[in-house]
Amino acid sequence: MMELALLSPWVIFLFIGVLDWGFYAHAIITLENATRAAAMYASNGATAYSDTTTICTIIKNEMSSLPNMQNVSTCGGTSTVAFTSTQVTGPDNNTAVQMSVTYTTPTMIPIPGVLAKQFTITRSVTMRSTS
Repeated sequence: MMELALLSPWVIFLFIGVLDWGFYAHAIITLENATRAAAMYASNGATAYSDTTTICTIIKNEMSSLPNMQNVSTCGGTSTVAFTSTQVTGPDNNTAVQMSVTYTTPTMIPIPGVLAKQFTITRSVTMRSTS
């Protein structure tokens, strides 16, 4: 009983840390997939990269499994998710689209010195344009 009383706070502390890390890993994977899907759409056609409504819809649909994305209606400003889409010259000197998506995680249980209570994660993808 004494060992259980002394060790259980540490085990609970570690369990919370593992739970937080698992959520953050899921959020990063989902964000990468949403960025890739939005870049694929934006690279199809000469003006697709400027179709912000459709790009926002793609990102919201891809990230709908995250808990703080349920009531998100816009992309940008003070929203949980924001993106930028620009036309650039790719490494092969052809037209490309650079998509950058930023996501703010919900507030989790902080672990001092290890995990903050909230992160802002940004992922960028550059994809050759098909036009």
